[in-house]
Amino acid sequence: MRKIYSFHVITVDGYYEGPNGEFDWPVVDDEFNEFAIEQLDETGALLFGRVTYEGMASYWPTPAARESDPQVAGRMNDHPKIVVSRTLEKVEWAPTQLIRDDVAGQLGKLKQQDGKDIGLFGSSDLTVSLLRMGLLDEVRIMVHPVALGEGKSLFRTADSRIALKLQRVRQFRSGNVMLYYQP
Repeated sequence: MRKIYSFHVITVDGYYEGPNGEFDWPVVDDEFNEFAIEQLDETGALLFGRVTYEGMASYWPTPAARESDPQVAGRMNDHPKIVVSRTLEKVEWAPTQLIRDDVAGQLGKLKQQDGKDIGLFGSSDLTVSLLRMGLLDEVRIMVHPVALGEGKSLFRTADSRIALKLQRVRQFRSGNVMLYYQP
């Protein structure tokens, strides 16, 4: 049986992007890239909401991505992908499976399959929904040593308290801190 984990990067003041969608603040260095490759190698499929999927699909298959970060680009492009969306008509970033309805049922079936875990990257709204459905097994949050002052909060769509239990912590030389939580 596979687990579903979510992975997010946030600022120390809790934002995953600036007020105008800015995402120029993450502290990315060699250690971060090694972590990203390690995490992708332990992941069997990538899961996204529509907005994150469209952003990823517009970047990772490009020559610029393959030139800038060939190891991560190769993994992002080759991994099976799942996108959850009621509005997306088609998917072009192969291999991608589109889930339009019965999200709990379809993801529940995918969790029952053998294989590596499913990683939900970004997609804060989907993260909150899957937490509510009881489908997330782990929430991974990497806090970057940057404060924006305002922006979009990771759990902004939560309509009530979400309890998380800290499982472990990993500190990076850059000041990034990886927090692993169990819902």
